Amino acid sequence: MKFMIAFAVVLGVALAVPVSEDKDAQVLKFDNDVGSEGYSFEYDTSNGIKAQESGQLKSFGDDVSAVVVKGSYSFTAADGQVYTVNYVADENGFQPEAAHLPQA
Repeated sequence: MKFMIAFAVVLGVALAVPVSEDKDAQVLKFDNDVGSEGYSFEYDTSNGIKAQESGQLKSFGDDVSAVVVKGSYSFTAADGQVYTVNYVADENGFQPEAAHLPQA
């Protein structure tokens, strides 16, 4: 179950990052660590996409636990500006923060 949650989070981040026109982008850096109580990963690509994330198993009481996630990703948009999103996903839901996102 933990790995399914971790996979879903990684997939969500991958889908959230815009697709670059650079189809020949190379992975410059990739690190990951998966354990029984959590995980982390980080990658950089030659077209400027960067992401890092970590998740830790957190207990919320009797037989209730979930992975709490913190991370960020950045990319260079077509306008040449680098956009960065920092996020937390926990018992309060997915909470992204970025200068280009509307504020509540």
